[in-house]
Parts: sequence; structure tokens; C-alpha cells
Amino acid sequence: MAGVVVTSRLPGTAVERLRAEHEVRYRDEDSPVPPADRPVLLAGAEAVVVTLGHRVDAAFLDACGPDLKVVANVAVGYDNIDLDACRERGVLVTNTPGVLTDATADLAFSLVLMVTRRLGEAEREVRAGGPWTFGMFHLLGTSVQGKAIGIVGPGSIGLATARRAKAFGMSVLLAGRSAPDPAAVAELGAEVVPLEELLERADVVSVHVPLGPTTRHLLDAGALARMKPTAVLVNTARGPVVDEDALVAALEAGRLAGAGLDVHEHEPRVHPGLLAREDVVLLPHIGSATVETRTAMADLAADNVLAVLAGREPPTPVR
Repeated sequence: MAGVVVTSRLPGTAVERLRAEHEVRYRDEDSPVPPADRPVLLAGAEAVVVTLGHRVDAAFLDACGPDLKVVANVAVGYDNIDLDACRERGVLVTNTPGVLTDATADLAFSLVLMVTRRLGEAEREVRAGGPWTFGMFHLLGTSVQGKAIGIVGPGSIGLATARRAKAFGMSVLLAGRSAPDPAAVAELGAEVVPLEELLERADVVSVHVPLGPTTRHLLDAGALARMKPTAVLVNTARGPVVDEDALVAALEAGRLAGAGLDVHEHEPRVHPGLLAREDVVLLPHIGSATVETRTAMADLAADNVLAVLAGREPPTPVR
């Protein structure tokens, strides 16, 4: 029986399914594996299941040894994995796309509403316990109806977010490296435009690109300067896609109306310039955090491992 290592807690029955066919070492914790623990935990592994908090680099792979066949990432993104190091060792990498699309899109549009309607501020005011009364100018927000949302990265999650925006009466602008699905463009009545135009026209900019060399700091000072001073930025992709120093500077100068972030450039640390701002909503990377979605992600990672160890093509390999 092959050795499978699961480096952190998983919901549902994914671990039990793996144990039914293979020997499993299960680490019932959420934190990354300390380097000192790697030799004992990883040695001899033929498959490793990891989550985003675990950096899979050359040292990690070397600790597994030469029998490693697959690293199954319980996430759609895989910027935590050194793909080149895996390829050099003949190790297949898999991810979990598709199953988290709706949960992440729900959260993205929730952030849109939280920022534009100032819901975070309102909730904090009530919890503070001080007096408040209804007033015509109390915590006035802005409506999204009739406004334009710009989707940066119109993949499955970006398009799902756009569908939610359309249901709220927003028009849709799309910009990305690849042409979006024509059927989805028609369904949404969307315009496909260059990124620069999207930034200039959108009232809400929602980011959905993967993190890579070409997207790190895609939203830098120059890009943010193109946005309307009344616009808001939402990021549920990866933190380093946005230059947070530039974002703080834009907010402090009044060049943006607000931001909603589920991801952060230096997670788990949050930029200190964002923490005290009432015009920013900050969440702790919970885009896929529903019981149903996280369970489906774990199950898909298990499917990938079981397929590879049985000599079959996995359902969702990273190419």
C-alpha cells in the first residue's frame, strides 16, 4: 500500500477514503509543517495532500524522497507550490478548480455590498455599544444598481461574480489575458475591454486572476491611479496581485472610495495602513469557507491522489 501524507486537517470523509486504500499519515493541525518535522512526517511519501498554508519547495520535496508521485493541493490556486521543482522530480501537481467557484463569487459580491453600503462600519458601530439614532445622513453608502463592475480575470470565478453583479442591476466590463467564453459574454451583455479602460470606467473593480510573475502587483500605483476616486476595489484572488502600499496611499489621498480584501499581500499579516480604515473591509481568506465547498475540495484532492496512485489520469492536474 502506498504512503499518503495529509499535512493538515481536512473536512468530510476524504481522509477515510484515502485510508480505505492506502496507508495514511494524517497531521491533525492547520499550521504549516515545521521544517524540523518534515523528515519524520514526509519520508517515503508517494502522495502528499497540502493546503495553501504549506509551501512545497525543493526542500519539502527532498524530504519526501524519490517515491513521491503527486502533490495534491486543496485549492484552485497553486502559487504555494514550486512547479519547476516538481517537474524536475517527475512529481505531478493537482488542484481543486470548479468546486469553489460559487462560494468565492458569493464572497466577492458580499464584499462589494459591504464596502459600498458601509456594512462593516455599521456593524462595528452597533457592537461598540454607543448611542445611535436613525438619521437621513447616517452611514450613507452608495447603490450598485446602474453602476459598472469591472472583472479583472474573467475565468469561472470572475464570471460567476459578474452574474451576481448583473442580478443586482450592474453592467459588466471584462479584462484578462485570455478571451472570455463568448457565450458568457453574450449572457452577461458584457463588454470585453483592455485593462486600462476597465480601470477608468468601472465603479467596482473585482480581481480574479491567479498569482504569477505577470500578475504580481498587477494593480500597482499606476493602475490604481486610473480608477475613479468614487470607485472601490475588491480582491478575492491572491494578495500580492495588489500593491498594498500603493493601495493605502491611494485611500489616504482620497483617490479611491474604499476596498474589500479577503486576501492580503503578506498573509497572515495585514498591512497596518489598512487596519484602522473605516472604508476598508478586511476578511481572513475565507472565500471558499463553506462546509459544502471545503468538503468538495478535500474530496477532489482525494480523487486526484487515488487516481494517480492507481495509475490513472487525475481529474484536475495542473498543466
